[in-house]
Amino acid sequence: METRELSAQKLERMAGRMRAIAHPMRIAIIEMLTESPVLSVTEIYTKLSIEQAAASHHLNIMKNHGVLKSKREGKKIFYSLVNNTLSDIIKCLSHCKDC
Repeated sequence: METRELSAQKLERMAGRMRAIAHPMRIAIIEMLTESPVLSVTEIYTKLSIEQAAASHHLNIMKNHGVLKSKREGKKIFYSLVNNTLSDIIKCLSHCKDC
């Protein structure tokens, strides 16, 4: 069995990612991106019925913590998940019977 040392820096990054998704609106965004892998900011705030500024705020937090990546095409910005691992964690939590 391989042992992996967890440095304080790596632990802080991991905790930052968990904090970045620990908000109902951000969990909803991750779930949306799980079903539709690429969405524009407009599609996200429209589907969530929130203001564009609020959506951008949540998206930037997740992007800054390595949860999401973005791509600009003209005036539009499209977001997608960096990988599906956090999506899998959210799915697992949603299946908890005691939640």
